[in-house]
Amino acid sequence: MFIGEYNHTIDEKGRLALPAKFRIELENGAVVTRGLDNCLFLYTLTEWNTLAQKISNLPISQANTRAFSRLMLAGAMDVELDKQGRFVLPDYLRSYAGLKRMAVITGLYNRLEIWDEGAWKEYKSQTEEESGDIAEQLGGLGV
Repeated sequence: MFIGEYNHTIDEKGRLALPAKFRIELENGAVVTRGLDNCLFLYTLTEWNTLAQKISNLPISQANTRAFSRLMLAGAMDVELDKQGRFVLPDYLRSYAGLKRMAVITGLYNRLEIWDEGAWKEYKSQTEEESGDIAEQLGGLGV
C-alpha cells in the first residue's frame, strides 16, 4: 500500500529517487505512464498488468476508449530502480507532467503519482478549498 507525500529532486540526468519505504515493492520492476491531471502514474508490475488487462478489454469502437488506451498504454515505460532507488524519467513523460527540478511523489494506495512541485501545490490547494463539496458528492457513493 502506497500512502503519503514526499518531495524529491530530479537530477540533471532525469533520474528520480523514490522514497525508501516504497522501494521494496518496486524492486522487481515497475511501469510509469501518463496519468490524469497532468501527473505521472507509477505502478508495480502486478498492478500495471491488472490495469492494462482492463484497458485492453474496453471496446475499441468508442473514441474515448481509444484515446484513454493511447494515453495510458502508449505512454507507458518499464522502469528499473538502481542501487540508490532511482529511475530515469524519459523526456516525453517529464514534458507531459511539466516536471522540472522538484517533484512530489504521492502514494495513492495501489499507485504512486509524480507531480511537478508547483502543479501539486496548486492542485492540492484547490482540492482542499473544495473538500466539503467533494465529500458531499462522494457521500452518495458510500464513502
